[in-house]
Amino acid sequence: MTHSPTLRTRSRPGRWKGGAALAAAASCCWLAVTPAKAQDASDQPAAPAPQPAGPEQPAAAAPAPLPDTTTAEAEDQSGSQTDILSKNTLSLMVDARLAVANGEQSFVNGGFGKTRFQGTRSGDYRARLVPAEADIVWEPRFTGSLSANVSAAYQHDHDPDIDLIEAFVNYLPQSTANVFVSARAGLMWPEISLEHSTGGAWSVVNTITPSAINSWVGEEAKVFGVEGTLHVTLGQHQLLATGGVFGFNDTSGTLLSFRGWALHDEKATVFGHFPLPPLNDFITLLQQHKTRSTIDIDKRPGYYLRLDWRPPWPVDFNVFYYDNRGKPSAFFDTGQWGWRTRFWNVGLSADLGPDTKLLAQGMSGSTIMGFKEGGVPWVHTYFRSAYVLVSQRLDDATAVTGRVEAFGTREHGSEMSPAADDEDGWALTVAARHTFSPNLTGFLEALNVRSRRGMRSVLGYDPFQAQTVFQASLRFRI
Repeated sequence: MTHSPTLRTRSRPGRWKGGAALAAAASCCWLAVTPAKAQDASDQPAAPAPQPAGPEQPAAAAPAPLPDTTTAEAEDQSGSQTDILSKNTLSLMVDARLAVANGEQSFVNGGFGKTRFQGTRSGDYRARLVPAEADIVWEPRFTGSLSANVSAAYQHDHDPDIDLIEAFVNYLPQSTANVFVSARAGLMWPEISLEHSTGGAWSVVNTITPSAINSWVGEEAKVFGVEGTLHVTLGQHQLLATGGVFGFNDTSGTLLSFRGWALHDEKATVFGHFPLPPLNDFITLLQQHKTRSTIDIDKRPGYYLRLDWRPPWPVDFNVFYYDNRGKPSAFFDTGQWGWRTRFWNVGLSADLGPDTKLLAQGMSGSTIMGFKEGGVPWVHTYFRSAYVLVSQRLDDATAVTGRVEAFGTREHGSEMSPAADDEDGWALTVAARHTFSPNLTGFLEALNVRSRRGMRSVLGYDPFQAQTVFQASLRFRI
């Protein structure tokens, strides 16, 4: 096989040389031990197995203790809450977007751009008015404890543009006991993101664009599986232990290795694809120039584990471990490969005051693809990212948010080049949210991303690129 001499160099041990932004963000995140839950303006903590919420609704809080009831009363209550198909079970959200962006070719068009939108051919600013997304969500309730969530979406520039997002059943009992169990099963995202609402259309709450971590979770961490959560109350402390077993997530890691991190609000769908940027001469012979997020190649189940600690103070800690147990040498003849992807995710949610919320999240892991040459797999990518976000509520309708983050990858594969495929970057986001009515929310956001990746030279760009994106969004919900 022919290898490009400019791209094919031997792997070398990588050393992390992130700048001050990476050090600051990572140090804040690694102080905590935690994964995901969504957070909204009301600052309610998310439950690990939340009751379904509508589009753009906050994550459900941990179930509050209920008054003691007899068995007959409980059964009567459960029956009265049955609602399979009514206006209360159906919701629609439409997101209209004005985006003004400069910079290089976006990843949605097969480039290395870190954002959803791009500038002109010369990299100057370009304005676009687009129907970014439209979601329809069905949330039937079968009993007081058993419900479901089925959502489909139109996403501008996604392939295909209309597809199923999530479909799962949710068991969350109404319990006064100190120990009880909840569960979910189906097509869903594990509880990793601190920035998204749980249920509904899995929307970002405080900004338009999620962090690099949770953008990637939206792309490649969706699973088809079952999870259970053990809830334990010890005095004023809540402890939760979650375990999940899943499949249809074998390509997780493809985008992180071949494209790197990105910041955007596109979400993986059942039949959807994400385009890949130019690949080196060797990988081009093997890999299709797009990757499917929801696919099973090796028939090996993966698993994840999460621990939550919710003390009687205004702070929550979580830690999450994920292993898809993918077989790196498994492949379809269509050019889709199995990847062995493992990562740790930690996070922290804290109230700094009655109207101020701090979120911090960090992720570190690795992904492997292909056969081994001299004991070294073709692709072996280490990845890290961390962010700190502060949201300040100005009044009942308005909040402002700031986020700083850093990200990077290091390549150790035999058929990849550290000079071309290593990546370092950081991003700064400032956003404002205003609720005009219960059905209409507006967002303004400014995002600046700076990153270095050697493979950009293939497209004629400097390896270092800086890009700024201004967005205005109106989200209408019925």
